[in-house]
Amino acid sequence: MKLHYIANQHIAPASGQDIPVIDPSSGEQFDAIARGNAADIDQAVQAAREAFNGDWGRLTATERGRLLQRLSQHMLAHIDELAAIESRDCGKPTTLARGDVTAVARYFEFYAGAADKLMGETIPFYNGHTVFTLREPFGVTGHVIPWNYPLQIFGRSVAASLAVGNACVVKPAEDACLSILRVAEMATEVGFPAGALNIVTGYGHEAGDLLVRHPGVDHVSFTGSPRVGQLVVQAAAGHHAPVTLELGGKSPQIIFGDADMDAMTTVVTNAIVQNAGQTCSAGSRALVHRPVYEAVVERLAKSFAATRTGPASMDLNCGPLIRESQMQRVRSFVELAKSDGLPIAAQGQLVPEAPQGGFYQVPTLIRDVPIEHRIAQEEIFGPVLAITPFDDEDHAVELANGTEYGLAAALWTQDGGRQLRMARRLQSGQVFVNNYGAGGGIELPFGGVKASGHGREKGFEALYSFTTLKTVTIKHG
Repeated sequence: MKLHYIANQHIAPASGQDIPVIDPSSGEQFDAIARGNAADIDQAVQAAREAFNGDWGRLTATERGRLLQRLSQHMLAHIDELAAIESRDCGKPTTLARGDVTAVARYFEFYAGAADKLMGETIPFYNGHTVFTLREPFGVTGHVIPWNYPLQIFGRSVAASLAVGNACVVKPAEDACLSILRVAEMATEVGFPAGALNIVTGYGHEAGDLLVRHPGVDHVSFTGSPRVGQLVVQAAAGHHAPVTLELGGKSPQIIFGDADMDAMTTVVTNAIVQNAGQTCSAGSRALVHRPVYEAVVERLAKSFAATRTGPASMDLNCGPLIRESQMQRVRSFVELAKSDGLPIAAQGQLVPEAPQGGFYQVPTLIRDVPIEHRIAQEEIFGPVLAITPFDDEDHAVELANGTEYGLAAALWTQDGGRQLRMARRLQSGQVFVNNYGAGGGIELPFGGVKASGHGREKGFEALYSFTTLKTVTIKHG
């Protein structure tokens, strides 16, 4: 059993209980993690507070940055080890898992360089006064990490918080803890003081709930579903802790006839097939200008039909979903489309080598999806793309904005005026033009509007989220 990691030590769960770790590619158990409870959360929060008030809190910004940089390099030196852990634990194809390790290392590298560059301001005021602002850490931050990109989301949240001087308590999803536990060990190996980074594993409704409502946690970062996000905000409000929320998405790809069709086809396919569609910002809707609708459907259908799904070790286009319940949920949407008469334009192939017990769903393309249908409105979180035609720019914007979400969007057009007009009108935290995702975009502020959450992670903007602003006014005559 993998134990908690608190104050640079492996700590057995107070309950003595564990949770099985299942390989999504086969459906078989291969490990177990500690089942955290209130005593474990208390111990981790106390360790973080002692670190913040002690060795970690006394470090200069430059010293913190150097530690983050060492950890970044240490992770890259162990890329094969971390990728193998992530691949088996999450069912990610090997190439994708290696990309995630590269990304988490880049997050720590970026925030290492930013640690000593977060500055306050001086403010013009009355004569005889000097006024300035200070950016200060909250103290102890709590991080609830989802299972779809554990390393990446750990990096974009925790690295920024550590860079500004907070001490962190992390509760990874019970489905995907192993890589984060290993990174915490690596932090110790490169010299992080005890308590700066603490990991408590367990169920979300137990350890996760206890973490976000713990009175010793000064700020909460949560990535997950809108429903759970509401519960997190309510729980944190009990002790007035601010919350950064990155929630779901139903992100549109808006395609006009002047798009580079070859580039569009590759990117749009990958934007929903990558990580088996288990991405908050997955491009799960394709909105296509009616004059080119049939041609685009034909292109995407050919691309989807060529995809291959199988176990993570085979490094195919699409691996398994994270667990059986997620597989059944995604399949229920495909069956709903069929029962409601929505045409299945194409499906990928499941390779014969895929184990019978694995949690597989092949990429599926569904055409002619009305905007009001559940397929167009709800986050499926699987490799399912809905295609809908539109008549003009106004209609495209109406469709794109016509869900409760607003996380990301893409425009495929060469018309510069159209690019600017529509980018301004789209209700979305990020808008991509003739690309999507920007290769992870570590430097680019990320977050949503509406039910997709609030606050921003990634880029320099994240440093503001993990600090509080103090105004100092000095009267000196």
